[in-house]
Amino acid sequence: MATKAASLADDLVQRFEQQIEKGDMPPGARFPTEKAITEAFGVSRTVVREAYSRLAARGLLVSRRGSGAYVPDGAQYRAFQIAADEVGEIEDVLRLLEMRMGFEAEMADLAARRRTDADLAALRGALEAMEASTDVDASVAADTAFHAAIAGATGNDYFLRFTQFLGVRLVPSRKLYLQGSDPERHQHYARTINNDHRAIYAAIETQDPAAARRAARRHMEKSAARYRAIQQALPKD
Repeated sequence: MATKAASLADDLVQRFEQQIEKGDMPPGARFPTEKAITEAFGVSRTVVREAYSRLAARGLLVSRRGSGAYVPDGAQYRAFQIAADEVGEIEDVLRLLEMRMGFEAEMADLAARRRTDADLAALRGALEAMEASTDVDASVAADTAFHAAIAGATGNDYFLRFTQFLGVRLVPSRKLYLQGSDPERHQHYARTINNDHRAIYAAIETQDPAAARRAARRHMEKSAARYRAIQQALPKD
């Protein structure tokens, strides 16, 4: 999902979270329709769906077929979350990568054991999109799609839900690494990341759990190393 759209979705999520926490939207309250929100806030249906997906992942929204979306019982409980303003500094990105290390390795292991032909097709689509990307938003969207496809290949809905919950937070901010860079540099960076993705894909395709685990962990370690190098190059106070 593009960075601007993700930011708009963040705003909607925060707005509804506050209403639920304050009791303005108590359990049983119905969420506005997608059409009502697009008209009221001038956002796309894609933004609304992303916001509703995140709210559902946090246990703050439940859909009822043919009826709409509602606030479930116990929704005032504030679940774990990672907001946009929490991953704006390099130290924050490094902590997020540290948390993801084990998660990504286990997810790749299970994906290698359980993947289907449809899962492989989804992974290849994300690889191709990443290879063709020439800007930050396109590479972030492709990167996010690749990890979501791995989550889907596990066959465990909780991996997919947690990955969707993190959304674009799953991918460290490229703006920290590529500030002011041109499309050519963006493309070079995306292809560097995609080399790691291809190693993960190859292990999943051949159904080699140990290799998938190693490739996923190596991917996280290399990402962390890049951001530590940036951190070390920053001027000291």
